[in-house]
Amino acid sequence: MEPSYPFFSRVSDTSAQRETLLYDPEPSRPRDRYWLHILLFVVTLISTVFTGAQFAGRFVAYEQADVFFSLLGLPVSWPFIADGLIFAVSLLGFLTVHEFGHYFAARRHRVDTSLPYFIPSPLIGIGTLGAVIRIREPIPSLRKLFDIGAAGPLAGFVVALGVLFYALATLPSPLYLQSVGGHEEILSYIQQFGTFPPEMPDNPDLVGQRLVVGQTLLYWFLSQFFANVPPMYEMYHYPMLFAAWLGLFFTALNLMPVGQLDGGHILYALVGPKWHGRLARGFVLLLLLSVSIGFVDEGVDYFLQFFPQYEPQKAWLQIGQWFVLAGYLYFMLNRIFKRDLRQVGPALFGLVLIAALAQFSPALTQFGWMGWWVWSLLLIFLIKVDHPPVLYREPLTPTRRALGILSLIIFVLCFSIKPLYIV
Repeated sequence: MEPSYPFFSRVSDTSAQRETLLYDPEPSRPRDRYWLHILLFVVTLISTVFTGAQFAGRFVAYEQADVFFSLLGLPVSWPFIADGLIFAVSLLGFLTVHEFGHYFAARRHRVDTSLPYFIPSPLIGIGTLGAVIRIREPIPSLRKLFDIGAAGPLAGFVVALGVLFYALATLPSPLYLQSVGGHEEILSYIQQFGTFPPEMPDNPDLVGQRLVVGQTLLYWFLSQFFANVPPMYEMYHYPMLFAAWLGLFFTALNLMPVGQLDGGHILYALVGPKWHGRLARGFVLLLLLSVSIGFVDEGVDYFLQFFPQYEPQKAWLQIGQWFVLAGYLYFMLNRIFKRDLRQVGPALFGLVLIAALAQFSPALTQFGWMGWWVWSLLLIFLIKVDHPPVLYREPLTPTRRALGILSLIIFVLCFSIKPLYIV
């Protein structure tokens, strides 16, 4: 079998019965469909404007202004659009800089890549599922891999940090919640003491569910230097502050040290394939532990919200959830450890044991979050845990190593094991 040569073409001379391979100096490349990138960005902008205003939820202010029209039962007015734009511009500004950090680093190294594709999500989540670029060829060397992987999160982090500083420095007084409505108990505390209550009220007057944003080391540290910082269970009413937190957390998600995520690229370049594999598996096990604790703690109650007719069988459901959890973990661990039962068995036993012990420890229970089951599936089956080999493994320069360590520190500072949950 003859080898294949990329970007070469075959010319046949039948008279001489010979074939020659000629190098094509300018191989055909896919062209960016600019209209598609612009369309996706515009749709994502509209989606995040609408979602951002919903999160801000200042319906008292929206209804007091001139209402243009009603959209899905929401009064669209100038304050509605302004809140949505603040959220959308802050969040999409971060995403744009992040993806163009990858894009320009790839172009600098002459690696063929696409412009960013923004992913709108009109009715789910925060209005967008992020943005991606498509790298159309293998990255040939370790230094290029590192530069392209690190450029995005480092550039995006600078923007998100700048937005966070500005949001914290321009926070309104706690009476801002008057424009939201339904916070009588909290507002009463504010009027009496001039600040937010230290803990969420047991019976808040707000009708419906409340979104709680997870604490991170960086956010907690910076919040100590500013006044009027809202508690984590009210942060989503502040469009720019919420967008800044999301920017930092998305940076942490991209920096997770697994597979071909940005953090996986950086870790692979720093420590090589052997330790990348070990650390990546350790991190995925950490996520599975969080899933296990969250599932045992909340799984049955979550199920009964949708199927209340099974309330009389709750005791049996609580027994059955352990078999469901064990089957799920066995399935995931088999994939992680490539069916090596010498590793699957101890890992399965340890995860189930800690999940059981967590039922007697409030501190461990706080570690559980069922949301990681989606991310675990994506990491294990789509992104993969291991990093593919790189053709040229030249050592990183001291500057690159310093930036790699800085990236891992940023990950630790911006990561939350329980990022978003409903009360």
